[in-house]
Amino acid sequence: MKTSSALDILKALAQESRLALFRLLVQAGADGLPVGGLAERLGLPGATLSNHLNVLRAAGLVRDERRGRTIVCRADYARMDALIAFLTENCCAGDASACAPAPTCAPKPRSKRP
Repeated sequence: MKTSSALDILKALAQESRLALFRLLVQAGADGLPVGGLAERLGLPGATLSNHLNVLRAAGLVRDERRGRTIVCRADYARMDALIAFLTENCCAGDASACAPAPTCAPKPRSKRP
């Protein structure tokens, strides 16, 4: 990952509601959450939530999918893992034995919807 990409991601997360939104999507796993559910859980007006989601999408942290009339959002775990790897690539002055391995997130496959 390039420094400029890492900065874009960190800027996107450097806002309380966006960080809460992204963490909620990470917790939701591969099934994600519908936009309406996100608004309800975070107590955000639709327009505000839409703006926050657009910032996270632009940073590559959120992907969405239309299911009929519903838009379901998911965290992009590969992008999150790439940021973690970037931040820890030179950890502990190059002494890998002194560092805990960076966690990666591989959510369970999405459940099949009828």
